[in-house]
Amino acid sequence: MIEYRTPAEIEQMRPAGRFVADVLTALVERADVGVNLLELDQLAHDMIDERGAESCYIDYHPSFGASPFGKVLCTSVNDAVLHGLPHDYTLADGDLLSVDFAASVDGWVSDSAVSVVVGTVRDEDQRLIDTTQEALVAGIGAARAGARVGDISFAIAEVARHAGYKINTDFGGHGVGRTMHGDPHIANDGRRGRGLVLRPGLVIAIEPWFCEGTDKIYTDADGWTLRSRDGSRGAHSEHTIAITEDGPVVFTARG
Repeated sequence: MIEYRTPAEIEQMRPAGRFVADVLTALVERADVGVNLLELDQLAHDMIDERGAESCYIDYHPSFGASPFGKVLCTSVNDAVLHGLPHDYTLADGDLLSVDFAASVDGWVSDSAVSVVVGTVRDEDQRLIDTTQEALVAGIGAARAGARVGDISFAIAEVARHAGYKINTDFGGHGVGRTMHGDPHIANDGRRGRGLVLRPGLVIAIEPWFCEGTDKIYTDADGWTLRSRDGSRGAHSEHTIAITEDGPVVFTARG
């Protein structure tokens, strides 16, 4: 079911976006060589408790998950690209880390993700990260009242194809509101002029993610973490936005 928010509800959703952005900023600042993924998860947990927010992940158990997620943060490292389950792993020099975080504040959800390299940065890793960010900007730019979902998908895919990356459409953006995942699905590839018409009040997460060498992924033995089939690295960028008469409003903008 597609849900649309009133201007007053859009305003009520802003604090959740700011909180999610603040948590991701703190996590990026903490992420470094020698830091354990469980430390990052605990930092997010502490910030949730301090804010009086609620985790969208800890009890999350969709059909594709082996069990309730059990953590408040997704931490995907190197060949892991999505749904990385935090575990006892210490970040090493040159690791590519993607952090995905969603939380509810006063009953409204926001969802966002960012990828960074800790320590020494390889050019190919930075190019991959930059491409997901460029695709996110392009997708947001296409998210205007009167356009269609396919316009967002096409804008994302055009950036990826230009950079030479293959595109997986199994996982992508989605509606956001009282819960983390809702309609519509926002694939990272699609045709212009197709799909749902974007109306003011629609709130969605747009999340381009690409692997360096493939569009094929598999589920790790932990039942959650999605990894590239060829072992190449992945990156992920995401923002929650609202469609308005005046253009897209990015709830989770950092800085």
